[in-house]
Amino acid sequence: MSSKNLVFLLNLHHPYIKLDKENFPRYEEEGTLFFRAISKLYLPLLNMLSKFEKERISAKFALVFSAPICALLDDEDVKSGYNEWLDSLIEFAEKEVARTKKNSALNSVARKNRDEALRCKRDFNDVYGRDLLGAFSNFAKKDFVEILATCGTYMFVPHFCDMPEILNAQVESGLYAVRTCFGRNPAGFFLPEMGYAPEVENVLKLYGVEYTVLPRHSFLFSKIPPQDGIFAPAKFQNSLDAFASVKFNSEIAANPLYKNTKCDLAWELSHGELFPFVRDEGSRHASTFSYKNNGGDSYDEAAAIERAKCDARDFVEAKTALLSKAQEALDGEQVFVGTYFDGVSLSRNWAEFFEFLECSLREAVSRGVKVVGFSDLIDKSGKKERQKIIPYLAAYSGSRYGENLVSNANNWMMRYLRKSSERLVDLVSRFPDDGGLKARLLNLGARELMLAQDCTLAKMIDSNTYANFASECFRRRIVSFSNVYEALGKNTVSTEWFCSLEKAHAIFPWMNYRIFAKKH
Repeated sequence: MSSKNLVFLLNLHHPYIKLDKENFPRYEEEGTLFFRAISKLYLPLLNMLSKFEKERISAKFALVFSAPICALLDDEDVKSGYNEWLDSLIEFAEKEVARTKKNSALNSVARKNRDEALRCKRDFNDVYGRDLLGAFSNFAKKDFVEILATCGTYMFVPHFCDMPEILNAQVESGLYAVRTCFGRNPAGFFLPEMGYAPEVENVLKLYGVEYTVLPRHSFLFSKIPPQDGIFAPAKFQNSLDAFASVKFNSEIAANPLYKNTKCDLAWELSHGELFPFVRDEGSRHASTFSYKNNGGDSYDEAAAIERAKCDARDFVEAKTALLSKAQEALDGEQVFVGTYFDGVSLSRNWAEFFEFLECSLREAVSRGVKVVGFSDLIDKSGKKERQKIIPYLAAYSGSRYGENLVSNANNWMMRYLRKSSERLVDLVSRFPDDGGLKARLLNLGARELMLAQDCTLAKMIDSNTYANFASECFRRRIVSFSNVYEALGKNTVSTEWFCSLEKAHAIFPWMNYRIFAKKH
């Protein structure tokens, strides 16, 4: 094992959606939200892993999989919808190639957009056989990636650390989802938004988790200062391993040469020019096509990629220098630096993200720095006893304490979440051994509440990113749970409503409401 190590942690979580073809405007918006992630995040990631395997480049990194992303990538309706979306995107791209034929600069970008859409369709169907989860699983078995679980529906832990039944259920469902999809128990558990609150480690330890990852300032502000700083793993008081990680500075994506992903053609062209990609005249959604860079000039892909490579080399050089200083300060001991990447956000807002990531990994390997997973840094021989610390409450959301998840824009959500959570725990205690229709109804309520607990919705509302979509999703789920609660109280239920909602979502088919029961 090299004495200098880098750990790259890439979060793949995406909020759960269900394509509603009966409501076409909503179908277009919700479909685009996730389909862009397939084209810009999941497929490029698999292609990069394939290249590394072919070239025998040893650069392992950690990936966070949540239950929603596992369900979405395994949903046949989503797979078919993605192919339909690509077909309309390719047809739109062909129209763009024809429309821009008199402008060579624009035409070059239009052709690249078309070729990318064609490549995505080929990769998705022919290379990976529409089974992206299976492809990720194969790379995990070959030890190219390390898979971490997270809360079942990406719930922000500090908001519910005083409700052990809710926290237990989220941890248990997240671990079960990864075990079901990948056939193995994940060693690591990622706290959503890296939100740590004291005593959470006891729940993780209870479920057999080996380690978790904390924000840098959670380590440094520990009641027991870590002797090795953030450059070596430590332990909680209950002996659970803990790693510190630094969030990647996404401000680098604002470089004037990079593509302006917010200057999308969907907001500039007429409906006739956008058809068939946008079929409903009253709605608009991003096409992923843009001809401008962040500086306001025409986008030059070659210059942008070269800039990404330069930024990657600077990034790795800074990390390598930091590792050298840390090693010197720690008398030559093995050291590491962890970097956390918000995959969905970066791939959506930074078109050149994967050029940067791939070049960073290659540059690190060429410099003799080992790129490994967290598990590779755990000394299981017991030769060195790691220091036990008491981390500080912290997160990487907002300005490092998760305050954007209860802001002026979204704080109204919390009272519904807390009350509904209390009601669910109460229902479980009132109906501990019920079966048949009541058990199905309770499972439905548990699922709807868990989906509402996804903190990504609050984050989207705070940042005004698809805020209407996020707000509507949250309200629908809270209303659905409330209907379940009232139906159980009245001992009557509309079977038509119940059956339609039960079939609407493919997530948590194994749901058992008893995971919210009090642990004795």
